[in-house]
Amino acid sequence: MDGLRQRIEHLLEQRNLVTEALGALEAKTGVDKRYLAAGATTLLSLYLLFGFGASLLCNVIGFVYPAYASIKAIESPSKEDDTVWLTYWVVYGLFGLAEFFSDLLLSWFPFYYAGKCAFLLFCMMPGPWNGAHMLYHRAVRPLFLKHHEAVDSVVRDLGGRALDVAVGITRDVLQTLARGRALVSPAAALGAEPQASVTQVQKDK
Repeated sequence: MDGLRQRIEHLLEQRNLVTEALGALEAKTGVDKRYLAAGATTLLSLYLLFGFGASLLCNVIGFVYPAYASIKAIESPSKEDDTVWLTYWVVYGLFGLAEFFSDLLLSWFPFYYAGKCAFLLFCMMPGPWNGAHMLYHRAVRPLFLKHHEAVDSVVRDLGGRALDVAVGITRDVLQTLARGRALVSPAAALGAEPQASVTQVQKDK
């Protein structure tokens, strides 16, 4: 229990958008930011369990703050925060892909969105308990190192086939246009001959 309390206090000491907002509320209300964080977490959990639009709120939590933090990481001179948020987006993308196939079943569970929100918060948690970092190094990276050569080979093969198809389509289109132009030119010449004959007759008269 003491270890969990120390982790929470360490998180509250971090400088980010959430802790800055809690600090501003603490200054205005005089309520300790630990109690403010506990109250906000309780209200968020209750809304995710019983409120309307829990799916939208969960997606906003998992996207808006990480997007904001990613922009700050891009603009900062340090590369360490870039790696942190790139890792988050890799895990977020894989989670979204898995959720696409399981959402119709899992969304019927009463605590699904609360669990999803908790998972996303776990993935963006700063410090050594960052869930995205743990999942990437324990699951994603070993799979990538094991299969990336085969995946690269498939991608190159598909890219070569797509290029061949594009070249073939372009060649067929150009040939069709050339044949159409060849058919139009004699017809235009034949149409011009009667006009020339009429003009000549008029001159003879």
